[in-house]
Amino acid sequence: MQRNSLNAAIAAGLVAAVGVSGGANAVELSPDGVGQVLIYPYYTVNRNQQTVISVVNATNAAKAVRVRFLEGYNAREVLDFNLFLSEFDVWTASVFALADAGLAGVGAALLTADYSCTAPSRAEWTGVLGPGLPYQEFRSFAYTGTHEDSGPTGMARTREGHIELVQMADLVGTLRTAVTHRSGGIPANCNIVQSIDPAHSGLLPPTGGLFGAGGIVDVAQGTFHSYNADAVGGFSRTVLFSAPGMPTPSLAQANTTPDTATAHTFDAAGELFRSDYPASGQSSRAIDAVSAVFMASTLLNEYNVDASAGSSTDWVVTFPTKRFYTDPEILGVPLGSAGALPPFTFTFGQPADGNGNGLSCSQVGFVPYDREEGRPVGSVGFPGLPPVQIPVLCGSVNVIGFISRNVPATESVVLGSKLLTRLPPFSMSGWLRLSLDPATQPHTLRASRDGDVFNGLPATGFQAVNYVNANVTPGVLSNYSATFRHRVLRTCVNAAAGGCS
Repeated sequence: MQRNSLNAAIAAGLVAAVGVSGGANAVELSPDGVGQVLIYPYYTVNRNQQTVISVVNATNAAKAVRVRFLEGYNAREVLDFNLFLSEFDVWTASVFALADAGLAGVGAALLTADYSCTAPSRAEWTGVLGPGLPYQEFRSFAYTGTHEDSGPTGMARTREGHIELVQMADLVGTLRTAVTHRSGGIPANCNIVQSIDPAHSGLLPPTGGLFGAGGIVDVAQGTFHSYNADAVGGFSRTVLFSAPGMPTPSLAQANTTPDTATAHTFDAAGELFRSDYPASGQSSRAIDAVSAVFMASTLLNEYNVDASAGSSTDWVVTFPTKRFYTDPEILGVPLGSAGALPPFTFTFGQPADGNGNGLSCSQVGFVPYDREEGRPVGSVGFPGLPPVQIPVLCGSVNVIGFISRNVPATESVVLGSKLLTRLPPFSMSGWLRLSLDPATQPHTLRASRDGDVFNGLPATGFQAVNYVNANVTPGVLSNYSATFRHRVLRTCVNAAAGGCS
């Protein structure tokens, strides 16, 4: 057993310190939101919405960052590029629907007015909108042609998903000078970073210091569902630079030492503990270290669907590492074959009972409560109603819509998501325990070197709630929106010790 016998107060202080500095000696989900990897749980352009994102370099070191947009079914890449941030730099962009901008097509695209260097250069993007605003259309190559995965093949698949940023390196010397902003906020010479040899002496191991945020905006309705990006610290001690379009850097490249990826997590008592995973060779399970810090046996959050308050609620549940366990192309197995890795059950598109084309389903459990401790009794279901079908979450991104069973729906109410799992509300307002480790289909991550086994699934996300007030003043309709991060219960067992703490 390898344990840090730190009390909760010391552990919290330690993690806070390393989260700020970016120098954590293990993979950890930063409680301060600053790190080397950023996960934005959701983007969408459905129902005339846009998603705005920002990333901040909070350090005096220049950074090279891989930016990936991943569609919501199987997390296949729909856009990637390298972003270069100068010291204390901020990069912002907006994801929009082509049709909403009067352009041809049903897919999504990225728009930015930011001057930070990118590779490919913004001059090579699809086109320009308005007063010189470059935009790049999302692409379908990763799930069409020879890469078809049994999911939808149309461009509409690009309209919702999640976003991943991985810091590849710090920049020094001529590379740092090239990306540093001069007068007018223009970098000195972006041409220098368009093609960089991965062995360039100006690339140093990443030191973190990134934080970010996202927001889903409906201009016409006046709603704005904002969230902070999840930050993973201590991800890599080595340079991970590669050219855009390459599969690396990857979340499966976590490293603490040359052969180990160590995850730092907290147990239910607030104690910090470590779990080591092999990180080299054919047996590398470095992705498990990243999954470990996102593992949840239960998600907790509220809901409100009170007609008198004009309220409606969606839950976003994203599995940021799922593709490494379920995508046949990553696993190296034929499409339709079994071979999913724990904690997931089916490969994407596996024809099996409870699964099928365009799906990789995991059963979940739920216990809803009202605000007065009330909850369903007896069989799965609600008093006076037929049993509720066992819910499943089948995508890399899932949106749970709290929608009454007698209301027809093909998309969620708040976010307009097509990645919909319907869950009839137990009451007009209350809270929900969403089990990611149900007795009907248990989920467990592979054991660490020293026997730590996490129960559940690697998850992140938030509750999005909207209130409509038609009675502000005559003729005035007001919308109020809010976003609340899911709370997490974590379960880890160790057969040798009886627990992971």
